[in-house]
Amino acid sequence: MDSCTNCLAWGATRHLGWMCKGCATWCRTYTRTAACTVCGHEAVLDTGGICRLCRKQTLLTRNARHRAPTAHWQQACRTGQQLFFADLFSSRHRGAAIVAPAPLRPEPAPPPVHRQPVLCDAARTLRRRGIEGLARRADPHLAAWAEQFTREEAIRYGWSRDTTWRVRTGVNIVLGFLQTPGAALTVDDVAVLTEVNLPHGHVTAILERAGLLTCDRVPAVIAWAERQITALPPSMAGEVRAWLAMMYEGSTSPPRRHPRSETTIRLHLRWAMPALTRWAATGKTSLREITPRDIRTVLPPTGAARTQTGQGLRSIFRLLKAQRLVFTDPARQVRTGFPAPTIPMPLPVEHIRAALDSADPAQALLCALIAYHGLTPHQIQRLQLTNIRDDHLEIDSRRIPLAAPVRRRLAAYLDHRRRHWPTTANPHLFLHFRSATTHAHVGHRWINLRLGPHLTCRALRNDRLLDEALATNGDAKRLTDLFGISTRTAQRFTTTVEHPDLRDRPPGPIGHSR
Repeated sequence: MDSCTNCLAWGATRHLGWMCKGCATWCRTYTRTAACTVCGHEAVLDTGGICRLCRKQTLLTRNARHRAPTAHWQQACRTGQQLFFADLFSSRHRGAAIVAPAPLRPEPAPPPVHRQPVLCDAARTLRRRGIEGLARRADPHLAAWAEQFTREEAIRYGWSRDTTWRVRTGVNIVLGFLQTPGAALTVDDVAVLTEVNLPHGHVTAILERAGLLTCDRVPAVIAWAERQITALPPSMAGEVRAWLAMMYEGSTSPPRRHPRSETTIRLHLRWAMPALTRWAATGKTSLREITPRDIRTVLPPTGAARTQTGQGLRSIFRLLKAQRLVFTDPARQVRTGFPAPTIPMPLPVEHIRAALDSADPAQALLCALIAYHGLTPHQIQRLQLTNIRDDHLEIDSRRIPLAAPVRRRLAAYLDHRRRHWPTTANPHLFLHFRSATTHAHVGHRWINLRLGPHLTCRALRNDRLLDEALATNGDAKRLTDLFGISTRTAQRFTTTVEHPDLRDRPPGPIGHSR
């Protein structure tokens, strides 16, 4: 390494001709070499006759990026030059250049009396252009208004300077899209930030708080359902849409109903779609024409497929009957049976030991909490730091003493969490790089991915409950007291103890005997 031949910064290498990265870009922009009008150093000068070293010295003292008069350059460099290490100047570590916010929060501009329609709708993309210069196109008033919310979110969630810079830059880029008076930003405008790796989720939240975003995006489950029912007759598709609206939004008027989860909606529609498609192929145009005989015709003969199809059809007809969109509920008169209960089986011990001894602190703690204390995925997702107190786990009105192996892995994970996210304000125990900048918890998919390819949260918990049932010779009351499960769930494991493959199996090394 050596000093840069242009700005004298230490750390230049031969790869860029003994220049730092900043000077390499500088020399591509400016080509005139002469003595600097301020310091007299022989270097490549800009259009004002200033070398890059004098410019950096002035920025260091003024903390500004706009061009200053020559007298200001000379005033900043009157006591000499402060040399620096090469390639350490980055707007991410200093904060993006935006309009300085006013001391008092500026109010948004009044709504315009007219709106200019867009002549041609064109899809926006940043994949080829990048983000260079786009942040400076934002309206100064709107940028200052949104900056207040950016700062509040950064303080609230403990964002790093890099995350704050990326969010601020994304907000200003999207604000620069506003080219007509009274135009509103949409979620699709913000979605283009994913092409340049900017946090569109944080940007969306800030613009919503600032009142600058119109949420016009169709929910994913609704868009998926529309694709499924496209081929159905119009009348039948309209009835399915009415069921879909009731399932997704619920109802506060009689008959009242809570909204269902997206998973439940997808499962019920997926199970019912084969029957709906067959009825449409036979000439049925509305679900009002369906009779119990039609349902028996489309039902599979036996097995889980018959039960699932019946459950999906009952869900649709029950709601349509409650809304008086069909005359009768033909699914009530058809018995589809219940799915055969599954038999919980133990997991290979080597897979559990490999996860417990993993070098990943998150994987080791996840496996320990499930393998020793039988926590559910829902409990792990919502587990917070305040739930762990005095070597005990307080969750769901229960106080669980933590096993010694769990305490060791918990201490290792807390050190890992503190090193990676020292300023996070997320109260949950488990974090990843996205949830660390919010208050959200991790998802089921993250838990199963962390456990590894051979384990899932449900299978590992079943292994723990089965191990305890074997150790207690099928004591259902002990299972209910120890894991907080219902009597019916406990009996599922106690009856499995009599299975021929488990009758002579001793308790495993992960549960009772350890």
